[in-house]
Amino acid sequence: MPIPKQAFGRTGHISTRTLFGAAAFSDVTQDEADHTMQLLLDYGVNHIDTAASYGDSELRLGPWMERYRDQFFLATKTAERSYDGAKAEFEKSLRRLRVDEVDLIQLHYLVGNDEWEVAMGAGGALEYLIEAREQGLVKYIGVTGHDVAIARMHQRSLERFDFDSVLLPYNYLMMQNPVYRSGFNEVLEICQARNVAVQTIKGITRRPYLSDKRSHATWYEPLTDQPSIDKAVHWTLGNEQVFLNTAGDIGILPKVLHAAARFAGRTPEADMQALVAEWEMTPLFV
Repeated sequence: MPIPKQAFGRTGHISTRTLFGAAAFSDVTQDEADHTMQLLLDYGVNHIDTAASYGDSELRLGPWMERYRDQFFLATKTAERSYDGAKAEFEKSLRRLRVDEVDLIQLHYLVGNDEWEVAMGAGGALEYLIEAREQGLVKYIGVTGHDVAIARMHQRSLERFDFDSVLLPYNYLMMQNPVYRSGFNEVLEICQARNVAVQTIKGITRRPYLSDKRSHATWYEPLTDQPSIDKAVHWTLGNEQVFLNTAGDIGILPKVLHAAARFAGRTPEADMQALVAEWEMTPLFV
């Protein structure tokens, strides 16, 4: 069963509502990546979101981009803040991905004020990304981030530059935080007015890990059973304006895709409250 699709903002690309979060390829073998890529094709996923800082992710995607580049909207990110740093990192990403261009390049985790001033200022990373777009190395430019503060920072970023996409956390528990909910909704309003694509992350978060021992490749403890993942995924997809980036663990990915393929409406409030209580869910960011 294919996953529903819609236009990815002003880009016009008709992307699946679930985008492949390729952080899941940070530390896997090529065989594991190959199996996962075939699963994505089986579900019709046609949009990949990776980053220079995601371990071996770009290297694992490279062989597939050589053969299937035309089947995917390809996005990567740079965490560099200077012109020279962003240029060097992006050129390395192109080599690792084995492509001549990508569809979207994003300023990665742009939250701190000092970093923001450098990246957005003269000689900053944004200056290079605009140049890369002019050179045909990339079509679109986006900005990403985590934490409660990111909603307000995205508003500031959108005031400074006409980004084509944003990425930020979105799940039921985070939206119970009145500060984050207000900021997130204001970002949605701006993006809707400008037709900016909104990508969301952390959709199946259960809580922060309670110890240093991790059960999954995600840096938060995820929901793991299919019924619970169904509820969380369907709640997120119930917001028709957003896309859901899949979790960074290839073992959980099949359940997220299975949930997305069966989406038929938003999980009711009472069911989400029961899910929070059953699994003792707590916010990842406060």
